[in-house]
Amino acid sequence: MSRERESGEGSQARRFRLCLAALLFPLLAACGFHLTGTRPLPEALTSVYIDMDTPYSVVKPPLESALRTALLRRGAVVTQSAGAARTVLKLSELTEGRLVVSVDPAGKAVEYQLTSSVRYALAQDARDLVPSDRLRISRDYSFNAQQVLAKEAEEARLQAYMQEELATLLLLRLESLLNRPPAAAPAAAPAAAPGARPGP
Repeated sequence: MSRERESGEGSQARRFRLCLAALLFPLLAACGFHLTGTRPLPEALTSVYIDMDTPYSVVKPPLESALRTALLRRGAVVTQSAGAARTVLKLSELTEGRLVVSVDPAGKAVEYQLTSSVRYALAQDARDLVPSDRLRISRDYSFNAQQVLAKEAEEARLQAYMQEELATLLLLRLESLLNRPPAAAPAAAPAAAPGARPGP
């Protein structure tokens, strides 16, 4: 009997949570709240060409692939040529680095900091909508000299993951910059009344 009561109470609690979510979601949407990946893109990103400068790579870096996927998921058109797009997203100077953070008593590195950065700019008709800037992220990870091969593979996976995270952050930054209201123009000085004398 107690199990039936507990089951009934559990189903009531689930129904209550579902009803609460159904009531809250329209209110949040009316306030401008959108779940990640569902809010509309700025107009400048609805049709875009990704111009990725990778002179020493024969395959697309994870950053470009992740950015393309994120844009397509949000309903954007990612074109195959700059002429067919509304804007051109220029990505260059993609760099990855590794710094020693700490060493063991024998002087061997036991912790590294991985970094990944890219320079970006968004242009429309040779005019910069978003001027050139750099975005950088970093992550720490431990290193075991007894597991060199495993750690090298782990580092490669972490670097790829960081580039995917970099793509997410880059899209968020572009949205923020494009949605920023334009700066108000300075107020003009009031015109002098006809016949008024200039001040001393």
